[in-house]
Amino acid sequence: MYNIAMAKYLIKTYGCQMNLHESEKLAGVLENAGFSATDKENEADVIVFNTCCIRESAEQKIYAHIGALKSIYKKNPNLIVAVCGCMAQEKGTSDIIQKKFPFVKIVFGTHNLTKFKEYLDKYNLSKKRVFEIWENEKDIDENCPKYRTSGYNAWVNISYGCNNFCTYCIVPYVRGRERSRDMNDIINEVKELVHNGYKYITLLGQNVNSYGNDIDDKNVTFANLLDKLSNLDGNFKIKFMTSHPKDLNDEVINVIAKKSKICKVIHLPCQSGSTKILKAMNRRYSREEYIALIDKIKTKIKDVVLTSDFIVGFPGETEEDFIQTCSLVEYCKYNSIFAFMYSKRKGTIAEKMDNQIDIATKRQRVNKLLAIQHQITKEINLNLKDSIHNVIIEKTLDNNQYLAKSDCGKTIIVNADSKLEENQFYDIKITKITNNKIFGKLIGD
Repeated sequence: MYNIAMAKYLIKTYGCQMNLHESEKLAGVLENAGFSATDKENEADVIVFNTCCIRESAEQKIYAHIGALKSIYKKNPNLIVAVCGCMAQEKGTSDIIQKKFPFVKIVFGTHNLTKFKEYLDKYNLSKKRVFEIWENEKDIDENCPKYRTSGYNAWVNISYGCNNFCTYCIVPYVRGRERSRDMNDIINEVKELVHNGYKYITLLGQNVNSYGNDIDDKNVTFANLLDKLSNLDGNFKIKFMTSHPKDLNDEVINVIAKKSKICKVIHLPCQSGSTKILKAMNRRYSREEYIALIDKIKTKIKDVVLTSDFIVGFPGETEEDFIQTCSLVEYCKYNSIFAFMYSKRKGTIAEKMDNQIDIATKRQRVNKLLAIQHQITKEINLNLKDSIHNVIIEKTLDNNQYLAKSDCGKTIIVNADSKLEENQFYDIKITKITNNKIFGKLIGD
């Protein structure tokens, strides 16, 4: 048994921004209970694996990392190892962990994350392993503490779950149906965060554009939420992720265009440039509809920055289908993309589809797509010279230089005769671009 006054915890997080924020909630539970954080496994009294199951490779990596703790547990039999998150929520995973890793003492899923302290206490009292996976989602718990670890950025959930059921995706099965938070609860949380000095507020949802669809009030929409948040007092900016193209409407585009506090950055996952493959993926838009949406966004939002996700090697993807994806990327001129090789996920429709693509073809295609995007990004960066950006200072360097980040995440080395404060916004002008570095100077120096 550990001494609670000296107890330490370590949380290992895998996956998306939603998982990062949920780890902040897990940390909040432990901090409130008197634990303090450590980054050393051999110092920890509690180690939590907050897992992801979006790809099979991620799942295998997590199992390997859990197994590596066996030697540490032998030296410290009081160590409590817990596994939670999306992988834990998958059917059968709890049984695998129970049999394969006897030193894992607590397992819980996505729907009962806020019960972690209760499970920890239960194990400490009984010394019996606690495995509890809720099959269905419950009401949203607004009282979960958070220990934020993302610097000047604060993650804010606006919704949970997903109703889209893309044929390749496990998320609706492990995170449940869409549930929107009360708008006033979101606004009050953002007010507090801005008051506490956070500079970026990043709104999170599996599909932020469908926020409010499950609430019987026509005024509860994503566009109205963005509008209300952007009217709050304070020196801060708003980001959001992720958007689904089928639900990004004119009202949302218009509010982004007119509100200065909303970053002109839109992450709009396309997944494929082929209408045939999009239909097989159950994305519910065509290539032509996606391109028309991109054209509309670029027309209405000045200097918008676009990013996207793509899956290559989806079952049945021909060379022609892949060429259509490449041409779409070239047309849209994204600032950056995430490109992944299709990975089977047990329980999804695509797992059982015919015409699965071999790994060599998938690897060749993903490398080609990334090479195309690399060239586009390089061209975009070269065209940044003499442009003006409002950036946040992350770090003070030597010789009157500072490390800054733009709204779209570009790292910029800023020269300034004046002393700049970290975690504050400044206007800078891009002065030079090398192969892998962007330089700027403070406007007014």
